[in-house]
Amino acid sequence: MRRRDWPWARRQPKRTEAATGGTDAVDGLAPGAGERRRTPAVVTRNLGRSVGRREAVRGISLVVEDGETLGLLGRLGAGKTTTIGLISTRLRPTRGEVRIFGKLVSEDVNAARRLLNVASEEEGGYPSLTGEENVDFFAHLYGVPRGECSQRVAGVLELVEMTPSKDDRLASYSRGMRRRLSLACALVTAPRLLLLDEPTVGVDPQSRAHIFQAVRALQARGLSILYTTRDIEDAEALCDRIAIMDEGRLVALGTVSEILARSQTREVIELTLGRPPGDLGSIARLDGVLRLELSGSELRVFTLHAPGVLAVLCGTPAFLAQPILTMKVTPVTLEDVFVELTGKELHD
Repeated sequence: MRRRDWPWARRQPKRTEAATGGTDAVDGLAPGAGERRRTPAVVTRNLGRSVGRREAVRGISLVVEDGETLGLLGRLGAGKTTTIGLISTRLRPTRGEVRIFGKLVSEDVNAARRLLNVASEEEGGYPSLTGEENVDFFAHLYGVPRGECSQRVAGVLELVEMTPSKDDRLASYSRGMRRRLSLACALVTAPRLLLLDEPTVGVDPQSRAHIFQAVRALQARGLSILYTTRDIEDAEALCDRIAIMDEGRLVALGTVSEILARSQTREVIELTLGRPPGDLGSIARLDGVLRLELSGSELRVFTLHAPGVLAVLCGTPAFLAQPILTMKVTPVTLEDVFVELTGKELHD
């Protein structure tokens, strides 16, 4: 396909504030945090959306501070992507409100849209175009000035480490490369708010590392990010605060240490037994035992004080006449607290 035959060459959209980036845009990316007002990037109040009789999002109220990375952590179907759709203005809420850098979406949706962009889990783009041509296409589609396009496109391709593959057709890209290109397409408009929907799901380890590096570079520039994930490692490594979602509701919101503090437990005794214990009830009734998890011969005992429980645990009849093959004590983890708060494993 020749450049003059691309859709944007036939019909130019109006240039937008986000696309032009203003005089503060640096290398085609958002301006530094010190150059912006400190209005929160996102404020939602009682945000909800129903699909038929089902409530996909149920009264979400949260704030994403300017320059913050907030993670939405939840299982598949928890409502994370729908929440992203509501904040991005792609979906209409059934109730509640959204503000983007102070702009009330219901009153001025275009002003809100000019401040953000989305790298969605769905893989878009045109397979017959090269990676560079795809980013260039979206730059023109969203009104990036022609004089800035080349610099913007080169900058975002370098950020996601796709420069060596920029001349290859999208059809030849792996899934991980497509996700990185999707991120580049979202960044070429120099948004102040980036919505990242499950960016590392199903990608190869190399692409995952590249996405992590790109997000950290954006954080260093002060970009505001809302990051959805069902991966504990993503949430802990990249997010300043984490919002745990379950069945369309927020069940916890805070830093990792704040969420861990909500747990009734502090330590986990992990035992590998010669065979499954015959009487879990007697173990569950021991003083200091708060919760048990059993998988085959692997037993996890949740407690506030492991040494005291271990002293009693090893003398319980359920353990007589069988060996304890391994034993260790670990602090409670974010995944443990997720299960405690939602009653579900993060992954099926």
